[in-house]
Amino acid sequence: MNNKVFKIEPAERLTEVSEYYFSRKLKEVARMNAEGKDIISLAIGSPDMPPSPETVDVLCREARKADTHGYQTTGGTPELRQAMAGFYKRWYNVELNPDTEIQPLIGSKEGILHVTLAFANPGDEVLVPNPGYPTYTSLSKLLGTKVVNYNLQEQDGWQPDFDALEKMDLSRVRLMWTNYPNMPTGANAQRKTYERLVDFARRHNIVVVNDNPYSFILNRNEHLSILQVSGAKECCIEFNSMSKSHNMAGWRVGMLATNEEFVKWILKVKSNIDSGTFRPMQLAAAEAYNNSDDWHRQANIETYAHRRSLAEDIMTTLGCTFDPQQVGMFLWGRIPDHYTDVEQLTERVLHEARVFITPGFIFGSNGQRYIRISLCAKEEKFKEALQRIKELK
Repeated sequence: MNNKVFKIEPAERLTEVSEYYFSRKLKEVARMNAEGKDIISLAIGSPDMPPSPETVDVLCREARKADTHGYQTTGGTPELRQAMAGFYKRWYNVELNPDTEIQPLIGSKEGILHVTLAFANPGDEVLVPNPGYPTYTSLSKLLGTKVVNYNLQEQDGWQPDFDALEKMDLSRVRLMWTNYPNMPTGANAQRKTYERLVDFARRHNIVVVNDNPYSFILNRNEHLSILQVSGAKECCIEFNSMSKSHNMAGWRVGMLATNEEFVKWILKVKSNIDSGTFRPMQLAAAEAYNNSDDWHRQANIETYAHRRSLAEDIMTTLGCTFDPQQVGMFLWGRIPDHYTDVEQLTERVLHEARVFITPGFIFGSNGQRYIRISLCAKEEKFKEALQRIKELK
């Protein structure tokens, strides 16, 4: 009998990333809740409200049909693609060909994977904002591309420093990730930023990918898209998601829009990975894109505005400073100088006040002195969290 020890090693790429912060931290929160500590979570950006009733009605009606349960095409149903094009025309005044310039996605995380596979070879470089969505970094590393951070700073309104970008060696850069309205900082989209990004992309032969899921949340101004800029389709891709704007995070329905050739490249990747989304879900998502202006106003502005006021009270109680002009479903604030680091504050709030808020370092080194509060909790939870924090010694 062979007594050789059987040992399997993981792929080397796993050394490049760690378990996602929230995956790890939520285990700790679950243990604390099991001990009866009743943790209030103001950390995750997962909408706690339902989609519109019409959306749910279509899902239920279509799911009861006997002929809707087979595999679907990776390109998405015509109904969904047309609804996505209509959504961009209605809200952004951007014309998109539903047959050639749109690709439905199973959420933006999937889109990050597919776009990176389609455009960047191992060893190529990608520009990633600091602070920024952690998945831009983790998926780039897993796929063997080199992450090159570019700074977003509070004094610049969390917009890119184009002078600094021009001084960088861009010879191996294939992709640039941007995200406006910005997460985690809440900085709103700016037309001049989009114009400079398109110019930057064209001059340096870089594809700019703008992640745009937050333009409806607390945003009373004009809804902006990078595709509104002349020539943007030639060098830019825009992601959009129903998770936040339509309260459909668990449905995993998103999209990207760009030129026909880019869509073909991305579809070549995607078609080898998945087999399309459940047809009733696609038809329900198409219905959701027809939500009324009143639905968006109540769900994305009025509800979040009430919660935002309470989140600002929490920030003030903690001695944090913040920009009141932020948009999106989070509030981003700078911690007081007397704290050595951000976890000194967030761990104290978690273990003494039993409130879970997000330390900004998970978004990059430029977030080390910041916290983020999610608006995805009922008002009574915010009021209870505020009271607990006020009672901290």
